[in-house]
Amino acid sequence: MLHPDLRTRDTLAGRAPEEALAEAVALGVALPGLEIVGHEVVPLPKTRAGTLFGTGKIDELRARFKAEEVELVLVDGPVTPVQQRNLEKEWKVKILDRTGLILEIFSDRAATREGVLQVELAALSYQRTRLVRAWTHLERQRGGLGFVGGPGETQIEADRRAIDEAINRIKKQLDKTVKTRELHRAARAKVPFPIVALVGYTNAGKSTLFNRLTGAEVMVKDMLFATLDPTMRSVAQPDGVEIILSDTVGFISDLPTQLVAAFRATLEEVLSADLILHVRDISHPETDAQAEDVRRILGDLGVDQEIKTVEVWNKLDKLSADELETRQNIAARDDAIFVTSALTGAGLDALLEAVSSEVTEATTQETLTLGFDEGRKRAWLFEQEVVEREEATEHGFALDVLWSAKQKARFEKL
Repeated sequence: MLHPDLRTRDTLAGRAPEEALAEAVALGVALPGLEIVGHEVVPLPKTRAGTLFGTGKIDELRARFKAEEVELVLVDGPVTPVQQRNLEKEWKVKILDRTGLILEIFSDRAATREGVLQVELAALSYQRTRLVRAWTHLERQRGGLGFVGGPGETQIEADRRAIDEAINRIKKQLDKTVKTRELHRAARAKVPFPIVALVGYTNAGKSTLFNRLTGAEVMVKDMLFATLDPTMRSVAQPDGVEIILSDTVGFISDLPTQLVAAFRATLEEVLSADLILHVRDISHPETDAQAEDVRRILGDLGVDQEIKTVEVWNKLDKLSADELETRQNIAARDDAIFVTSALTGAGLDALLEAVSSEVTEATTQETLTLGFDEGRKRAWLFEQEVVEREEATEHGFALDVLWSAKQKARFEKL
């Protein structure tokens, strides 16, 4: 595993190269069948257009790879098709960059039909942007995308026309699953339960927290992207308020652009959530940078700024006594921060009380006047079940509504 230390990128991301490398190694470990035999940060003042690394470094690494009988080199960063082809020729190994590795992991983890299709679509879009002939020697041995592996299955046709045909076919299949999901969402919308979405950096402990709160058995592993497909459960709060809790795929820095669409599809519950719980691994040395990545991705996905977000500082059981006291003092001064341990259950009662308080909104009564040409607004009000009385008038309809401030804000956007 090589992490090119591109100073400008890592400095802007606020990450130490060593921490970035540790995350990259964790990504490699997350893919079954790979054994990481070595890893290092490679200082890179400037990139070489044809080979990424300088001649001296290429020669040094060639000798090491040969001595250790390395078959695959993971590069934690973007590698152009030309760079990949040249490096593979120089080193006599296969090269996989960060995007390819994440796509491989997603392919291995996707469980639902839609998840599989989204990953296939992302992989095809990724391949289409590259010199396809650079991939023709990568044969497929197992299920997945075929970026790694040996002889076996027929690889994806290495020409743009075949890829375009495959993309169009997958998009048509996805359209069908999207319509099905829309029907499910419409059915949920008629049930007056607030949606609370768990989001956070990968491996922050979202699934452990989800299981602790719901009694579910979502897969929990100390592994990046242990959860890929979204899971939803109904949870009864201590005060009797019932909510829908949604667990989502973890975010990560430098998210491949090909996966943004897949994230958007699996995070639609977040886009329509009443409350977002941003789960953070507060014991991680890069927790602040990870939190910023999550906020940026949420913004890129178009999450409404008006949706209240509560930070859940998780894994307090990993903090020292001094660190724990500091974090708790900060949380005590901010009503949007809660310190918890999903593993031990510490701090969860206070979190549940806060969730109940946030989703139980005060309502006000108002009288609205709608014209005959405002049928869409009238239909929306009835869908929300906020209309208490309606009277036809000479110019339209007079409606008495009982609604929350959030419902009123949504109505005004129609």
